[in-house]
Amino acid sequence: MKNVVLTGFMGTGKNAIGKRLVQELNLKFVDTDDIIEKKEGITISKIFKRFGEKYFRKLEKKVVKKITQGKDQVISTGGGVVLDQENISNLKKNGVIICLWASPGVIRERTEKEAHRPLLENVNREKRIKELLDYRKSFYEKSADYIIDTSHLTVEETVEKILKYLEKI
Repeated sequence: MKNVVLTGFMGTGKNAIGKRLVQELNLKFVDTDDIIEKKEGITISKIFKRFGEKYFRKLEKKVVKKITQGKDQVISTGGGVVLDQENISNLKKNGVIICLWASPGVIRERTEKEAHRPLLENVNREKRIKELLDYRKSFYEKSADYIIDTSHLTVEETVEKILKYLEKI
């Protein structure tokens, strides 16, 4: 089976949905951010603070290149992975890309109690979410094989939609 790659903005449900998909499909769960944190020995937030986003994106690119050589995986990516065409090419080689989407208000609600969101620290969260979503929207749309708006769906409902889509391909 091809890898199932979950892309989308923070707070759209990539990890929760990915972990549920793993149970349904009997695949391995891989989270690119977790791999980066383990490799670096610090959190994504600290990587951003100490070294900047550019450094993080280099790490992310290496991780994506390596994990996409495997198969039978559900891969949860960082929200900005789609900004790099090489990442998309690698993810598509052996995978189907499913983009999870949510409205800015829903994302703000889902992330407001989370301190580990480096792109949302010390800013007007709702405004920043809208700016980032506006910028990234075309990247998400161009790279995705299938897009699901999770704004008003449960994890189970989203997983059901993904499973139905996967049956068709």
